[in-house]
Amino acid sequence: MKTYKFKINGNEYNVEINSVEGAVADVSVNGTSYKVEMETPVAPAPVIANASEGPKASPVDSSASPKNDTNAPAQGAGKAVTSPLPGVIIEVSVKEGQAVKAGQKVAVIEAMKMENEIQASTDGTVTAVLVNKGDSVLEGAEIVKIA
Repeated sequence: MKTYKFKINGNEYNVEINSVEGAVADVSVNGTSYKVEMETPVAPAPVIANASEGPKASPVDSSASPKNDTNAPAQGAGKAVTSPLPGVIIEVSVKEGQAVKAGQKVAVIEAMKMENEIQASTDGTVTAVLVNKGDSVLEGAEIVKIA
């Protein structure tokens, strides 16, 4: 189950997506259940069997990551922060080597004409930024890795 917080015309809504089957989503808005019919059915996220087929790391300013620090996390290691839904990345808010706190914004995705913040799930250091502004991503796509 995925949970989102929306603020529309000054009103706050807590939206939980319970399930999606084809073009019908079972959602709860502020505790009230709804069946929502979507214009386009949601395709299941593809399984990437070979890492070389996945998203590529973006170029990073070499001054952003430590060179000889033995305590620094390995590049690309760590827990992935993933996209909660398909959409287009409109902002990448972190750089490789940057320290982040749980709940801190790491990117913004536009989906269904709404902007959604993607937040760090844990405290740590960004070891890889796997998307760029303008990239289209599927639900479950890795956005950044944090160790």
